[in-house]
Amino acid sequence: MKPAGLGHEISPREAWKLFGIMAEFFEATERLQGIRPAVSMFGSARVKEGSAYYKLAEETARLLSDAGFAIVSGGGPGVMEATNKGAFHGNGLAVGLNIDLPHEQASNRFQHISLRFKHFFARKVMFAKFATAFVVMPGGYGTLDELFEALTLVQTGKTRQMPIILVHEPFWRGLIDWCKSRLIEEGMIDASDIGLVQVCNEPKEVVDAIFAFYEKRGFEPSPAEREVMLNL
Repeated sequence: MKPAGLGHEISPREAWKLFGIMAEFFEATERLQGIRPAVSMFGSARVKEGSAYYKLAEETARLLSDAGFAIVSGGGPGVMEATNKGAFHGNGLAVGLNIDLPHEQASNRFQHISLRFKHFFARKVMFAKFATAFVVMPGGYGTLDELFEALTLVQTGKTRQMPIILVHEPFWRGLIDWCKSRLIEEGMIDASDIGLVQVCNEPKEVVDAIFAFYEKRGFEPSPAEREVMLNL
């Protein structure tokens, strides 16, 4: 007896959904192809303009933009807006990868390139595909999801080695301590894996850390790294 579900044909609606997913990947890849070197920045949508975290994100993005990086954010409010705003008023491109949500996310106005996604997974691929570094500001579940996605991709070799920088040590201290006391002590990750993240407090530290990482190798991916990123 054949198990239920085997031999089920793809419905026209499911087929069109697949084409829609392909279209998201195609449009985003085409529009973002020339933005390297780029830094993907993550952080809370709930942070208010004028708050300490908002100002920290804006200044960090502005310095990175003036240093020649395109800045990629989630395109929404809070830290995402601060990030795009800093880049928009700097020398680099401000890129927003917006997501359609049940309670629709409003796009911020500080975007030279703005894309909309229906699917979280397609959007997350684009954060990683063009990144030279990941900069993670304080945030909630979405920010943690993006942080651990970046760590997993680098740890498993599914993307090239690159800086993953947590900004504002007091916010991240508990998580780092937990990773050391639980994940490392109980053998869930190697001791060296904690070295995949750096912690910075000041915007200039973030810029310096990224340049220090690439000082001897340059920002251009090697042929082997290009192959890895092609298969992301």
